[in-house]
Amino acid sequence: MDDQPKEGGEGDKKIVHTYALVKHSDMSDELKNEAIEIITTACEKYAQNYELAAKIVKEAMDKKFGTFWHCCVGEGFGFEVSYETKNILYLFFGGNLAIVLWKCS
Repeated sequence: MDDQPKEGGEGDKKIVHTYALVKHSDMSDELKNEAIEIITTACEKYAQNYELAAKIVKEAMDKKFGTFWHCCVGEGFGFEVSYETKNILYLFFGGNLAIVLWKCS
């Protein structure tokens, strides 16, 4: 009688984001947009190799915005980092893939 989908039934659908979902950032909009573009490209190209995706992001950021960038790509991790003000980005891509990008010197 109830038209609402039941838990565990056909109505339960996993939501997968096909765009970057930014959880925290204090970067300028220009820097953030560039970083998201680099991250999206790397994560799509190396979807099965998180280590290589992180390396590509780090190298691209070092080349474009100066050295001392760091990047972690993976699932199910926590982090606490020291970083330069206005230089951290934490986002999710493709559902549960987390990316942390920060700069410290």
